[in-house]
Amino acid sequence: MSELHFNPVSFLPLLVQCSSSPVNESAVCASVPSASQEQLLEVARGQRSPCSLSFGQLACAQGPWLQDLQDDFLLSLFSCLASKPSTALDPEYSILFFSKYDARKLLASLSLFSQQFPQVALSQEWSLVLLSGLWERMLREPGVGSPAVLLPWLRQGLLPLLPHPRLGPCLRAKRVSCQMFQLLVAALDGVYSQLSVEEQRNLYSGIKQFLTQPGPGQSCHSPNSTAWFRNFLGSFLEHATVEDLQLFGDEATLQKFARDPENVELVGNLTLLRETAQYYTLLLTSAPALPLASLPDRLLCYLSPGAVANLSREEALGVAQRLGRSCPWSRGMPGASLAPQELQVASSLLRSLDDSSPAMLAALGQAALGLSVSRIQENIPEEHLEAALPALGRVQGWRAEQARAVVNKLLSSGYQILDGQSLAQLGTLVGGLNSSTLWSLSPEVVLEALQLPGFAQHVDTLPSALKRILVEKVSSRVGHPAELVKLIPSALASSIPKSLLVFGEEKPNLQDLNSKPWSREQAAMFFSDVVKAEPDFNRLSQSVLQGFTCAAASTVGAERVQELARVMRKKKVRLGQDQLSCLLRMVTLQGTPQDWDTYPQDLLLFLSPSDYAGNCSQFFTNVGKANEDVLPREAPQRQQLLLEALECLGVSGTQISKGNAEILGWLVCELGEEYIRSSGGSLLKDLSQCGSFLPEQEEAIRDVLSSGNTTFGPPAAWSAFTLSELSRFIPVLGPSILQQIPKKALTTWLRNFAWDSHLSREELATVVGELLPRRHKRAEGCPAELEITEAMMNNDLMNVAYTPEQLRACLRNISKENQLYLESHLSDVLAYPFSNPQLAVLKDYLHERYPDGYPDSVLSAMGPLLPWLSPEEISSWRMSSAATLAAFLGTRPPDSLASAAIKRYLELGNALNATALDAIGTTYVCLLNATQLKAIDPSSLKLASLDPSACSQETKNLLYQKAKEAFSDQHRLPAYYELILPYLGGAPAADLKVLSKDDVNMNVSTFVTLRRDSLMLLTPREVQGLLGVHLPELAQWQSRAPVRNWLARQKQSELDKLQVGLTGGVQEGYINLVTPKFPETSSAPLGSMATVFHLLPALLLSFLTVSILS
Repeated sequence: MSELHFNPVSFLPLLVQCSSSPVNESAVCASVPSASQEQLLEVARGQRSPCSLSFGQLACAQGPWLQDLQDDFLLSLFSCLASKPSTALDPEYSILFFSKYDARKLLASLSLFSQQFPQVALSQEWSLVLLSGLWERMLREPGVGSPAVLLPWLRQGLLPLLPHPRLGPCLRAKRVSCQMFQLLVAALDGVYSQLSVEEQRNLYSGIKQFLTQPGPGQSCHSPNSTAWFRNFLGSFLEHATVEDLQLFGDEATLQKFARDPENVELVGNLTLLRETAQYYTLLLTSAPALPLASLPDRLLCYLSPGAVANLSREEALGVAQRLGRSCPWSRGMPGASLAPQELQVASSLLRSLDDSSPAMLAALGQAALGLSVSRIQENIPEEHLEAALPALGRVQGWRAEQARAVVNKLLSSGYQILDGQSLAQLGTLVGGLNSSTLWSLSPEVVLEALQLPGFAQHVDTLPSALKRILVEKVSSRVGHPAELVKLIPSALASSIPKSLLVFGEEKPNLQDLNSKPWSREQAAMFFSDVVKAEPDFNRLSQSVLQGFTCAAASTVGAERVQELARVMRKKKVRLGQDQLSCLLRMVTLQGTPQDWDTYPQDLLLFLSPSDYAGNCSQFFTNVGKANEDVLPREAPQRQQLLLEALECLGVSGTQISKGNAEILGWLVCELGEEYIRSSGGSLLKDLSQCGSFLPEQEEAIRDVLSSGNTTFGPPAAWSAFTLSELSRFIPVLGPSILQQIPKKALTTWLRNFAWDSHLSREELATVVGELLPRRHKRAEGCPAELEITEAMMNNDLMNVAYTPEQLRACLRNISKENQLYLESHLSDVLAYPFSNPQLAVLKDYLHERYPDGYPDSVLSAMGPLLPWLSPEEISSWRMSSAATLAAFLGTRPPDSLASAAIKRYLELGNALNATALDAIGTTYVCLLNATQLKAIDPSSLKLASLDPSACSQETKNLLYQKAKEAFSDQHRLPAYYELILPYLGGAPAADLKVLSKDDVNMNVSTFVTLRRDSLMLLTPREVQGLLGVHLPELAQWQSRAPVRNWLARQKQSELDKLQVGLTGGVQEGYINLVTPKFPETSSAPLGSMATVFHLLPALLLSFLTVSILS
């Protein structure tokens, strides 16, 4: 629920709903039909529904009669009221009804109601009506001004009704005193951690409105106490924006409040909004500045550079050490080791420290991240770096540019990596080594380093290309997979080529396998070996179990497969679609299980409610919790499941209730636009969990949000908190809605919430575009306040400060020092959500700066600038290594740029080795031409992981032959099929015929992508041998190519022997006159040529013969 803004018009009904004037019972009850004592007794005994009596009848009943009601009566009453709209008299009925209740009995009823409140869907109007009556009853209690009396009422009784956006105005209407309000805040503060974020924000909204409305004692300031934040906001201060604080008092007053010891202690334990924390810190450090030693650790992260500019050496070192211990690293900033604010403070602190002795460098701790690249290169002697290396190697979060600067300086000054100890000493700086240096190391050095305690964890942050080099170094000296698995640390396990995990005759060590995080493809290499040898599947890790293969399952028997499936459920193993399809076949070989709840939940995606032992509602509740990513967005099973679910739930129209939405789970994401529109805002929370939307769904969401008929109100009234709650929908909003949102709300959201959201840089840039001027004037130079300085580059709203023209002008005037800073922090700066015109300016700047091609450090940060690159530019780059190629392709450029980069890499004499092939990967393998493909060494392909299934037939054919040669020494092993599987689209018929004898259990989805000419030459028995347990699925494909074409070439009698219902074959006595012709190197659809005319004489002769004989 969004924060609602108070206005005088909305205040008028509050005067009625929240009035505290005495109720004239005789006047109010004059027109209300009387309820008898017998009727109330029947309600109390459960013989009559409480809904049979109106709220007015209950309120006007005699007080003693109400005492017979049971403690759970309020729960029943509120449920009755929830289904009706409130009337003008209901506020008076509320005051009257609760005034007659015994206080002790009422508290017991309220306590029971509070425990079950989520089951009652009370509207905001009813919540306010009931709160008003209960509040008046509470005020009648003797000693209500004391915490002993007040707190039980607030915590046990009123709490569920208090998180109301209009609580503050309501309490103002009741003339609640500041003293009473302080007690209320204290009570709410005591249960703050138990509240949801939405409840906290609603309560804060009410508190703020109470404290900022005009009237006597505005803001409840007291000359006797400055602990105002503690007394009147408490933990709810976490939701205050800077603008809110400025509503509570002028700067002098706020500074006085900020320095109060109680408030300082409070803030030290809270997580303030980012901008609020910066402002609060400024209040503490502006003149007269509070000693930094008394600043809470959490606020150190928000110091301004000016606050640390004139510190003594001891003070600066002390703050630097506290900064390193207290500030969170990486704060969601892509590619950054410190959030810009902390980085700027760390840099400012280190400028105060001219001393770069080894002792000083070692004492910095995490604050060493503030060392600039230029300072490392120019001001710190090599011998000091080497002496401080043990300490520097423990600092977490070095940027790549910093690590390279340190390592390059060490190596150029004579530091030698001669053994594992000298490599391990680099610690977290190991990322500063380039690929050529790593290749130059002996395998023994790498092996020794990886065995040293602590070093293995530091390689986790290395780029994948460098990880691959380390693995290749180790594998070159290790002869057996079991030894390789043992020696490679967990941080490098995912980089082991899957071909090196084929154990063959060697027995795998289960303990070693269980201790490593494997990918699904890696685990498939040894899954067969493990399940055959392991009697207790419970001993297998989740990582190993995800390697499930159909071939392995078929060797252990149906009962063991069922046991295996149950273990997978317990260990929450996630399988792919083909794996689940096979597992389902295997567990149903002996009939449909009745205990589906003990099997992996994702299997339900391939079932219907009739297969499930429980009721259909429970079936779809479980389906809604399954992994929706198993089924592609376009999969027909998704819509089929949705239709069955709607039928099960009895949904005949287009409105989805809250309860039904909960049952549907992710199936809500499949609902059409008509359901989204009809259900209004009630589906928004459920839709926010969806990964993506269809265009018509997006349009419906926009219509619902722009209507203003949701709890969020119209876009023009949205706040930063509203945007935070709607962050999942921001990519859907579009210009029409974004332009209505107050710019102040957008800016506040960007400053406080954007970096913690899931939104991409491009999606954030859409919001930024709304904050920039529509018309750009030509800049006549760079304004002084926009000069590009270190402080500006560390401002994560730098992009909002400049029009494109201003950015261009200021980049032209950037100083040499700041130019070096920009280039060494380029990845951080480009992570800001610049608009497209701004990015074009930055691209022009870099092109002018590096006319002969970009260095490696720039290439890896090019992602946001890809739309402004051309293949011609790339043709001049220094693409010097596979690691450089990997860094660029890792930015996911479009095919034209990727192709140009690969071409340039090869033109410079580089080989398509395993690192380069892995960088090219499945994404770009189809861009390789025949000449490039033929140049691939099979030994390199063996260590890579490619899938050419989307490529041309020529590419598939060439890569299959390369792969066959690469894996030739493993072709008799069970894992061979998993190795060759991605390349089977290029396999000739002869190889498929051999494979059909190996019980591979090929998925039909793989079968239909085989070479057409190869597939047509397979016999029904060979197809049966290939498909194994998947053979029955072939019937679902018999009306589609290429299965239809294959069936047309087979004798129907041979198809019948398969006993899976295949039709379309050639009947006995008929002649098949259609002879397909298959192109050698094309994957185009089959053509056919009927050779009829030259057979015509034979046909006529046959016809006459048959006629005569008959």
